[in-house]
Amino acid sequence: MKYYPIDENTARRAHEMMSMRDYPENRATNEYRAAVDKASALVEHKKKNVSPYYHEKLDGLLDAYARRLAQWTNDYNRNGASCPSVLVCGAGNFPTRKKNRQNAREDSLWKEYEEIQGILSRIKSIGTGPVDLADPHARELLEDQLQRLKDRLETDKAMNAHYRKHKTMKGFRDMPDEAAARMDKAIAEAPAFAQRPAPDFELTSLRGKIKRVQARLEELEKLKAGDVPEGWKFDGGEVVINTELNRLQIILDDRPDDDMKQDLKSRGFRWAPSQGAWQRQLTDNAIYAAKKITGGTEQ
Repeated sequence: MKYYPIDENTARRAHEMMSMRDYPENRATNEYRAAVDKASALVEHKKKNVSPYYHEKLDGLLDAYARRLAQWTNDYNRNGASCPSVLVCGAGNFPTRKKNRQNAREDSLWKEYEEIQGILSRIKSIGTGPVDLADPHARELLEDQLQRLKDRLETDKAMNAHYRKHKTMKGFRDMPDEAAARMDKAIAEAPAFAQRPAPDFELTSLRGKIKRVQARLEELEKLKAGDVPEGWKFDGGEVVINTELNRLQIILDDRPDDDMKQDLKSRGFRWAPSQGAWQRQLTDNAIYAAKKITGGTEQ
């Protein structure tokens, strides 16, 4: 983890512009580092719960957070030092226009701060979506996910069979009587169509999840075998099938207008500055979405 420099002289001047109290030594630096330490702890906790494939990305997000927060802190203090508070300098000949500019800049700075805090949300979301097929551990992760879903389905079906036969969950495998009594009570209070341990809609949902994981495994087999479609060019850009990153990328000749940008985002594409492309995971759905956006077909 890397800390970025905080301008303490500017922080002190900003404080003196707003307050008659003494400035605590290194307050801006200490507050900045405390925030970065908290983000670092979040990243370390996340690393324990996701594939090593995501660790480098987590480190990159942490560095971006530390760098942008330091820049924001310095910008915020620089703005704060640009004009004093009326309580400090008095109302006589107060520079009202300069204060208005300072307030407008502060509003934009707080919007930027919200964007920086959004990096923490991105850190939290890493590894929570579908398994990335570019992950070297993708097969292991998908097979584990599939087995857990199948085990859950079999357990739910066994619970239903036990309840049909005994009209109670007591005596089911290793289920404690207290837990069985709670489940019996919940079943009795449920609507008629759901008066069983695992209602039909839950079993249907589980089977759907199993099919989706199986489909992802099939997509992985296609990638490993090199059985992927080619990209295509369209008026205004190109669609690239990046198998190395497992991404479908749309590279535009010019900056997209608001309508195009909204269309890309609504279909799951996100801007990747490092790639100079709008991209999403390489799936059949991604190819379909790209065709809809570009009006093209593979060549």
